[in-house]
Amino acid sequence: MAEFVPSNAAYLERLAAGDQAVEQHFGEYFGRRLALKLRRRIRSVQLIEDIRQETLLRVLASIRAGEIKHPERLGAFVNSVCNNVLREMVRGEERRPGPDLAAESREDIESAILGKEQRELVAAALDELPLRDREVLRLVLFEARDRREVCRMLGVDAAHLRVLLHRALARVRELIAKRSGKDAPEV
Repeated sequence: MAEFVPSNAAYLERLAAGDQAVEQHFGEYFGRRLALKLRRRIRSVQLIEDIRQETLLRVLASIRAGEIKHPERLGAFVNSVCNNVLREMVRGEERRPGPDLAAESREDIESAILGKEQRELVAAALDELPLRDREVLRLVLFEARDRREVCRMLGVDAAHLRVLLHRALARVRELIAKRSGKDAPEV
């Protein structure tokens, strides 16, 4: 497949014009990243796929409507649209009548509470990290950006990026352990 650069004006113009090769690249490139991001937040494979497809569809519609003024921010735009779609769909799921809480098993409730507590611990630990550590974790883990791209963005080589990522994860583990009063977890 030809090498495409999703963050340039020519790429957006070809997408807006309906170039099939660019559309395929767009779907694969951002689809993979969205799936990785969503798998960390949602268990339902079907819901992940629905959110992924809706996100790509909305972004493509915005591109075709000429709403993207800064091609270099396409990745951030896709991420924002995904966050909005995720909120909408999760909100929609919450409104549907579900099973009675009394019917749920005690283990399900306990695991949901533990999951929430763990997310809160991780979020608090991330807030305490230095800006550079947060940036490395955001780009590599949350946005699942290509490591070569992250190296270019941060002005480091691949070996140094691995060191930065390792140190950031170690700091997160330490902060989580400090907050929870337990040994550092495997992150």
